[in-house]
Amino acid sequence: MKILRLWQIVPVAVVLSMGIIQPNLAEAPSIPIPAKLKSDPLVLNGKSGGTVQSNCGNISAVPSQIIQVTESMPYMRLTVDSPGQPTLLIDGPSGRFCVLADSYSQSKPELSGYWQAGKYSLYIGQLSQEQYNYTLSISQQKKPK
Repeated sequence: MKILRLWQIVPVAVVLSMGIIQPNLAEAPSIPIPAKLKSDPLVLNGKSGGTVQSNCGNISAVPSQIIQVTESMPYMRLTVDSPGQPTLLIDGPSGRFCVLADSYSQSKPELSGYWQAGKYSLYIGQLSQEQYNYTLSISQQKKPK
C-alpha cells in the first residue's frame, strides 16, 4: 500500500519541481518613450540573434526590447548597429514589420516615420546563426542628409 501511495506522490513532485527550475523566459521590461526624449538618441544595448528562425532572420523567443510609445509621434527613428547582418522585427499596434540593412542605411536596419501610441515588441535578429552585441538608437531627430 505504501508503494502505491509513493507512485502517486512522486509524479506530482516531479511536475512541480520542473515548473520551479524552468528557465525564466520573462519579457524585457517595457521602456516608456515620451513625446520628448530626455536624451536624444536613447541608446539601448543587448545581444542580437537567437534560435528561432523567422522571415526576419534568427531571433530570440522573447523580445529583445519592449517600448511603450506614450502618445503618437509624427516622427521617430529606430536604428540597429551590430556586427554581422542584423535585422529588426517590430511587432506593434499597426502590425509586424521586418527591416533589413541596406546600402541607404549604411548596413544598419532602420525604420523612421510616424509612430502611433502603443506597445512595440522589438526583436533584434541576425541573418546568420551568430549572435552579436547590438546598440539600438531611438531618436526623434531626422537623419542628416
